Parts: sequence; C-alpha cells; structure tokens
Amino acid sequence: MKKILNKCPPMLMLAVSAFFTALPLVITELGFLQWISVIPTALVLLECISDKEIKLKKMYGRGLVFFWIYYAVVFHWFFYMYPLDFAGLSNGASLVVVFVACLGLSFIQALISAVAFVLITAISRTKIVEKRPLLIPFVAAAAWTVAEWFQTVGWWGVPWGRLPLGQIDATLLVRSSALFGSYFVTFTIIAVNFLLAMALMKTDARKLGVSLAVALFCTNLALGVAVTVSYKDNGDIVRVAAAQGNVSSSDKWNSDRLDNTKKIYAELTENAADDGADIVVWPETALPYVLFRNESLRTYVSDLAKQNQVTILVSAFTEDDESGLLLNSLIEVRPDGSFGETVYSKQRLVPFGEFVPMRELIMFLIPPLANVGMLDDDLLAGSESIVIKTESGNIGCGICFDSIYEVLILDSVRSGAELIAISTNDSWFSDSAALDMHNSQSRLRAIETGRYVVRSANTGISSVIDPLGNVKEKLGALKSGYVISDVRLRNDVTLYTIIGNVFVYLCIAFLAAMPIVDFCQKLQNNKFVKKI
Repeated sequence: MKKILNKCPPMLMLAVSAFFTALPLVITELGFLQWISVIPTALVLLECISDKEIKLKKMYGRGLVFFWIYYAVVFHWFFYMYPLDFAGLSNGASLVVVFVACLGLSFIQALISAVAFVLITAISRTKIVEKRPLLIPFVAAAAWTVAEWFQTVGWWGVPWGRLPLGQIDATLLVRSSALFGSYFVTFTIIAVNFLLAMALMKTDARKLGVSLAVALFCTNLALGVAVTVSYKDNGDIVRVAAAQGNVSSSDKWNSDRLDNTKKIYAELTENAADDGADIVVWPETALPYVLFRNESLRTYVSDLAKQNQVTILVSAFTEDDESGLLLNSLIEVRPDGSFGETVYSKQRLVPFGEFVPMRELIMFLIPPLANVGMLDDDLLAGSESIVIKTESGNIGCGICFDSIYEVLILDSVRSGAELIAISTNDSWFSDSAALDMHNSQSRLRAIETGRYVVRSANTGISSVIDPLGNVKEKLGALKSGYVISDVRLRNDVTLYTIIGNVFVYLCIAFLAAMPIVDFCQKLQNNKFVKKI
C-alpha cells in the first residue's frame, strides 16, 4: 500500500476521493460509494499522521483541496441559475455571480471544514492515540461530524452537503437519525472508511479493522431496522395538499402578471378542496407583497378560504412593527375567511438573496453579487419556531432555507407541532439536481422528528413525506398542479426529539478529552521525574 501512496500524488487521491464522496448527494442511487470513497483520503491522512515532519499547516491545505472539490460538486447547480435576468442582471454580471456563488461558496465551506483535517492529525499524534491506533478512525469520525455541525452555527455555513443526504434513498441507513440525529450517520460513514483504510495499511490489524467496519455498518443498519419495525402510524388523519403554480421567479415578481398568479392558485386551491383537502400549503412568497397592507389581496385569499372551506397557509411578506423591515412569512387563512393571529417568519435567510452579509465589502469587491436579490433592502429574520394552531391541528413551519437546519424543525416539534409544512421557492434552480437535494433535506427532517412533512415549491419539487422518510406523493419540476395525501397528526416523539444534538456534543467532548488526557499524563510524568 505504501508503494501505491508513493506513486499516486496525495492531491490526486484527495481530489478523486472528494469527487466520488460528493457524487451520491447529486445522484442518490450511488449512495453505496460513500462507504468506500473516503478511503483514499483516509490513506493520505494516516500516512501524514505517522510522518510528524508534515506540519499541520500543510494538513489544512490538503483539507482545503478535498472540501473545495467536494463542495464544488455539491453546489454545481448554481450554473443552472444562469442567466439571472429575473434579478435584473446582464449576462456578464450573471456569469460573475454564478461563478462566485459556486466556487466562492464552496471555498467558504472548505475554509470551515478543512479544520477537520488539522484536528484529525493533531489529536491522532497525541501519545494516548499513538498507543491505541484504533482510536484514529473514531477521532476522524468525530472531527468530521463536528465540522458538519459547525456549518449550522453562522450565516457562513450552508449545511447543504451533509454525508447522510447521499444515503437518503437507502432509507434504512439513515433512519438511525430518529435516534441520534443524522450526524450519527456521518460518524458511521467516516469511521467505516478509516477502519477499512487502516486494514489496507496494516496487515496485523486487517481482520480487526474490517470486522469493526462491518460491525459499525451493521449497527447503523440494525438501528434503522429497529426504527422501522417499532414505527406506528398513529394520530388523527388530516388531508393536506401542496400547491405548485409553476410561476417562475421573473413572472412572480412581475406586478403585471399578478392576476394570472392569483388565478393559478385559486384554481389549484379549489381543485384541492374538491379533492377533500383540509389544509392547502402555498409555496414561498407565492404572493410577493406585504399581505396586510394590500386590501385586495387580503380579500382574495380570505374569500378563497371561505368559499372552499379550507385552511390555506399563504406565504407572503409581513412588516415588523418596530423596525419597519419586511419578514418572509407563512400566514394562516381560516375556513371562515379570518386570519390567524400566529404568523411564522423565516429564521434562516438566504445570504445574497434575502440579505447581504458584509454589504459594504461585497459592494466594493463584487457589486453584482450585492444586487442579485429581488429586494432593495435586507429582510428581517424571524426569531422563533412558532407553531400555527389550525382547526385541523398544530402545524410547525419552515420556509425554504429553514429546512436544511435541523434545529429549527426540531424546535417546532418540541413546541407541539404535529405536522410540518415547508414552503419554498426553488425556481432559481430550474430542473437541476438541487431540487431533489433540497427535497432530501425535508426527508431527513421527517425521519429525525417523526413527523409527516408537506412541502410546497413554486416550480417543484412539491411532496408529501412520511415519518420514515418515504415520499408518499411528489410533483416534479416545472409542472403546475398539486400533491394531496392523507397524513396523521402525530404526538409521538423520537429519541432525537428528546436529546437533540447530544451526539455532536459527545463528539466534541471526545475530541477534547484526547489532548487533555495527554497533557495530564505529561504533567504527571514531569512531576515524577522531578521527585526522582
């Protein structure tokens, strides 16, 4: 194996490994690749760990290469957004924006994630791990897990490329998320890859490494089977529909097309109501106006709900009383035509779409990027996971970007949500792989929380997802229509709903323990020497 490492440049191994690790997120049928695709990277890291002449700075550089390529594959769909004429940008400016969005965002994610390579190397070089080399795969798995989780902390992190999303079509392999969260799946994938890599490098540890890898894989699978077998589909039945008007971004924001948009959603809602729907969810900013400022729009949705005796969750803008800033909100319109007092507002805004971070710097460096949003001013983010209490049941909400942050959906379930409604606008992505990738995030949220999810998208994908992550109903890209299904209002809680991201905190504690124990041993040895 060392001969292979000497002949094959480490950067090439990292590049190939990154590409094939990211590919299953784009083509989920290739999910099996992730269980072996990190092996080349693991081999490079294991070689570097043993060679202490290699500095940590170099390891960060190698991590940067791996993750930049990994995220460039994950975010390749940005090129489908070209041209950005709906945002008023020229072809040249559009080209700049999509390049910066794909490669720039990938680079930012890589800057964060590459720290994992440094952690893996530094901790694996401590005396306690050197004496117990079989700890290395678990150190690597913990560091990778923490790096994934850290992307949820600030605006700079976009957790679109988590490893478990590549396993979403092999749902048994991600259903352990109902117990310990999807980060447990990440941990298992990385640990299996590093154990197999160690088996390739060390003849004496081959059998043990392979045995542990198989045991970990089977444990994760067994947990998924246990979740499946113990699942009971209980709760009151409600019929929900997700409307998909197939109104493009350019049409939606064109005031001259408003009457046509209203007509489309009126017909879809009427048809869904005739089909027995109790609740109809509309996509993100289906009406891109401040609803409570516009009397004609209020009357339109009020009459629509009353005439069809259906609850409508309308996505539109609301206004903050104190600041005057706009919020991207989901508003309940009741069957009697009244508006619910509880309004959910989007908590995680899209950088450069709904707000511009470091606006002055961006305006100086890349002006077109600061102007890509459809609004003149930044939106205000919502502050809590509010549950909308309808006549049919308690609905937890997420708007677009919210769905990729597991804690937001988790909070809504803890607040009493019996059903999750996701309202999104994926029309920017055309019919690219991003649509399925975004829908996969909702499938993970369903598994983690044990809730049905109804997802309404402007131009697709709209879907109804059961608590095991299966897509019950689905309407593909660039089609007008609706999906409708009977779902259950569930009060059961998953273990993950109770413990949250405790597994991540255990990984942090494990990583911190290694150098602390190492330091304490050194301190103890020094005291012993002094006494002598």
